[in-house]
Amino acid sequence: MLEKKDLKIDKVLDIKGEICPYTFVKSKLALEEMEDGEVLKVIVDYPPATENVPRSLEKEGNDILSVEKVGEKLWEIIVRKKGDNV
Repeated sequence: MLEKKDLKIDKVLDIKGEICPYTFVKSKLALEEMEDGEVLKVIVDYPPATENVPRSLEKEGNDILSVEKVGEKLWEIIVRKKGDNV
């Protein structure tokens, strides 16, 4: 696994205050605007999203690089967009 400091984040999606299913929908829409292989950081504050978003994005074929608690009620989900050339 890549060290976090070596990882290039291409886009950040701050969806604090959103609940499921909006957390997944907004994450999916953000990925659709990105190129294959790019990395998205999703910031959430809704605990169920830390399981639902990665699971759903992975089912879509994307790579979940990490899910990390970064504050008392804050998590980062790092995902690489799926692609045939990646």
